[in-house]
Amino acid sequence: MNERILVVDDEKELADLVEVYLKNDGYTVYKFYNGTDALRCIESTHLDLAILDIMLPDIDGFQICQKIREKFYFPVIMLTAKVEDGDKIMGLSVADDYITKPFNPLEVVARVKAQLRQYMRYRQPQIKQEDECSEYDIRGMTISKKSHKCILFGKELQLTPTEFSILWYLCENQGKVISTEELFEAVWGEKYMDNNNTVMAHIGRLREKMKERAKNPKFIKTVWGVGYTIEK
Repeated sequence: MNERILVVDDEKELADLVEVYLKNDGYTVYKFYNGTDALRCIESTHLDLAILDIMLPDIDGFQICQKIREKFYFPVIMLTAKVEDGDKIMGLSVADDYITKPFNPLEVVARVKAQLRQYMRYRQPQIKQEDECSEYDIRGMTISKKSHKCILFGKELQLTPTEFSILWYLCENQGKVISTEELFEAVWGEKYMDNNNTVMAHIGRLREKMKERAKNPKFIKTVWGVGYTIEK
């Protein structure tokens, strides 16, 4: 294990603590207390994951995440002291995960491991089985596991790795209703806990990017009390 993690937080004690825990687990850490220095690192260093505080003295975490998404697909975890649902959904619209302060550093390490497991699966060459499908074409939406791209009515969707994984899993199981628990455990690779709204927030953002109608979506449909499905 030698994955490179970017940590950006103007609370120095907190950033230092996260750095210690990540280094103890074998990660290489690039730590900064402001957004300007972090952006220089992003441009000059190969990174595998970023942990970004939202409230920074110069450039906020959302802007940094948007800059990352212009060129890179590695996972981004947002840190914030805000707890309002609107802030959480906004964070997940550009990031892959979201942690509210105060938090246990061990939780951060666990989230990092889960995101990296998912990210590394898509970086590694896939051994193609005879019955394995690497592309789906569903009513004007084409999604390719090989290119890691999704084209909707001729236009490429700018999806985060997590959003792509959710959409791919639903396409892979087209016609089946996938529970929130199954979807979470398949995509995040960890045990689902009650009252976890992470999947719902990501589904909401996916629908926004796909310009889906809330009441009658064409692709990702909600089966209330059960989960989600893409119908055949």
